[in-house]
Amino acid sequence: MRAEKNKTTDNFYSPQNPKSYSVDEILSGGGATAFANKLGKNAKGIITSLSSLPNDAFLTDDELKDALVVLNENK
Repeated sequence: MRAEKNKTTDNFYSPQNPKSYSVDEILSGGGATAFANKLGKNAKGIITSLSSLPNDAFLTDDELKDALVVLNENK
């Protein structure tokens, strides 16, 4: 008897359970642009979307450092 494939693991992306990537994974993939290209995403579209956000939507340098510490502690 042939085993049936697990349909949830056969899909690369599932809207119910989207894959997220760590900063280390993105950097090891060659940076944000190279990583987007490998995933078949358009880096220019991402840049355009980010440019349309207000300035207060982004983290300050100190907030980024704190956030990275929290992310690394909660792996």
